[in-house]
Amino acid sequence: MIIGCWGCGNLSESEALLNKVFSKASDDKGLQKVSYENDDCFFYAAGWIANKTSINDEEIVKKKDICQVSLSAAGIPELPDAAIKFENKRLILSRDRIGRVPLYWFQQGQIIWFATRMQLLLPVLDSPQVSIPGFYSYNCFSYVPTPLTPIENIFTVPTGCEIIWEINQNYQNTSNTSVVKIQNRYEWKESENLIRDEKTAILQLQSLLKDSIQRQISDLPNHEVGVFLSGGLDSSIVAALLVQAGVKVKAYALDFGEYAISELPFAETVAAHLQIPLVKVDATPKRIKSAISATVKALDLPFGDGVTVPLYLLCEAASKETSVIFNGEGGDQLFAGWTNKPLIAAGIYNSEDFNQQYLRTFHRLYGYEAQSFQAKVTSKIETINPENWIVEALNPEFTNNILARLRRASLMLKGAQNIHPRATNLAKAFNLRVRSPFCDLALAEWSFALSGELCLQGNTEKYILKRAVESWLPSEIVWREKRGMGVPLNNWCLGELWGEISKRLNTGILKSEGRYQEDMIRKILAGEIGGQIRQRRIGEVLWLLLMWEMWRVEVLGEKAEGKVFDYRLLWLRVLQKFGYRA
Repeated sequence: MIIGCWGCGNLSESEALLNKVFSKASDDKGLQKVSYENDDCFFYAAGWIANKTSINDEEIVKKKDICQVSLSAAGIPELPDAAIKFENKRLILSRDRIGRVPLYWFQQGQIIWFATRMQLLLPVLDSPQVSIPGFYSYNCFSYVPTPLTPIENIFTVPTGCEIIWEINQNYQNTSNTSVVKIQNRYEWKESENLIRDEKTAILQLQSLLKDSIQRQISDLPNHEVGVFLSGGLDSSIVAALLVQAGVKVKAYALDFGEYAISELPFAETVAAHLQIPLVKVDATPKRIKSAISATVKALDLPFGDGVTVPLYLLCEAASKETSVIFNGEGGDQLFAGWTNKPLIAAGIYNSEDFNQQYLRTFHRLYGYEAQSFQAKVTSKIETINPENWIVEALNPEFTNNILARLRRASLMLKGAQNIHPRATNLAKAFNLRVRSPFCDLALAEWSFALSGELCLQGNTEKYILKRAVESWLPSEIVWREKRGMGVPLNNWCLGELWGEISKRLNTGILKSEGRYQEDMIRKILAGEIGGQIRQRRIGEVLWLLLMWEMWRVEVLGEKAEGKVFDYRLLWLRVLQKFGYRA
């Protein structure tokens, strides 16, 4: 974790604020500091450098008038995900295209504050307030899109971008800070020369996958690593590549018990095929309930996807036996997993509401604002167009076909702003280094040279990836229909977690908070929000609200005040409708 500041003014005052941050930190072991000061400006940064293993996730390099902090989720300095640089009196904050390591900043007078965790910046603010655009966007996507955060005046450095500040001298010969430029350093762009030959693509892809693994194991001589094995294609490929490379591997798979359609048998099949040990991680409702609060704090920002707590439990289990974990994240984004056929049709026929259709694929509260938010919130979001948060990712200028356009959007939105940063934050809660071979830049860039038919052939998604690895894994793993992690949110929210939901989302609390409508639970359970918020979507929306309410209280520190309202009769009717037991 890194926090620091740069700008004009009194360094001692800024150091006092930093000491306030340090005093709130639970552990000051491994704290390293670096500073620079002259007549025009100062630079000060401090970081908690992991000291439990020999693998550092931050590398601080200091020379005369130059200081750079490189940050790597994988713990490999040669593969940085973000950087903080002080050079020639300028401050440069940058992130790579994948988005594994977040980087936040805000301006306080003539000083720029920055940090890799938003929570580190909260003590520096006089009175942190919820950002209405951040709150609204969370309810549209289940995450807060960059450059927004859920806090007013704190922003995220967008992926693939760098922001540069410099010291200016005004007409009174006094110093002040100003933004020189915000620039995109990289763009995901479809190649002009597409690969259409299947054999050529298979050979190149096999080589790229093996090269990616080699880059991420070069520092691990005789080091046992963990792999999060869902039994799906991507994590199974990563496990197979590690075994082929001679790495000692232990797999970790979720066990949802009787409460979900189990993917565990597929993970067991892969582990048996590769002859690696498999640890089953308890993800039954009681275990989920016990870990929600810790997950919310580890995530740093609110993330409303139901996979977060199960992923936290995987990290917890793996941390007891290893310091490095591998996952299969990124494969769907590169090779068009989870393609949405209505969206493809809309793109082919140049539908005017393509962006709106894309927004609806998140299945949250976009389009249901009037039924969901209190009047003072709806009045503030009337001028906000959520399409602005996705328009650049869906920009057709960088691609020539609809499938490449959707893959670009998936990388920039669902990958870089949701999947990867939350994976990093959860791993960091246990001092784990998380490595994602599908996030290899050479592999990602190559994927934009694939023709559409090699990604989607008939109804077969990720076709070329399956062809490339079909000899590495059992055919029932490679060619089975994708289902994803079957998180049983309806069962959780209407069962073991109902007490927590009815306590945190009761009428009095929501009315006092002033954001969601006070009878939101009743509307959700009664199916009154809208057409999409029914059946299995009920659990998704209840979870979305629960994670927000826990975040605002346990991370931001807002109070939860109000009387409890009893929804038991309505709850019992919904249980009966879905066939659950009370």
